[in-house]
Amino acid sequence: MKHRVIGSPVGPLTLVVDDRGVLCGLYTDGHKHFPDAAALGVRDDTIAEDAVTQLGEYFAGDRTRFDLDLAPRGTEFQHEVWRALSTIPAGETRTYGQVAAGLGRPGSSRAVGAATGRNPISIVVPCHRLVGSTGSLTGYAGGIERKRWLLDHEAAGSAGR
Repeated sequence: MKHRVIGSPVGPLTLVVDDRGVLCGLYTDGHKHFPDAAALGVRDDTIAEDAVTQLGEYFAGDRTRFDLDLAPRGTEFQHEVWRALSTIPAGETRTYGQVAAGLGRPGSSRAVGAATGRNPISIVVPCHRLVGSTGSLTGYAGGIERKRWLLDHEAAGSAGR
């Protein structure tokens, strides 16, 4: 494992790659499930160039989808949820219940929420696009302020499309 820290409009981001150089983590500063130092591996500010470039394009408003090889670690259910999150277009939101129903598991919105909270590749796997059943901003491992910023950023970009 290796990691790199980059600046962003939402604060420092820590990108983690596995031994193959594939992105397996992207964490905000103060992230609820931030890995310990041993899990990050050594710091190497030359890794994950594609991710750094695409994140820069995203924050500049020039990219709405990421095209990166990803290797998140989790259970099969978590992977199902993370794949579903990746289909939510920028500038749109879904509720936890809608994602659960889309997975053929109506009534499992809490499990979807738990899997979303464990998403190790925030922003790229857009867990910030999930909202409560009333449209309220609920839970985000990177903090509600970041979630609001990301949603506002995407909404501003989608207005011009």
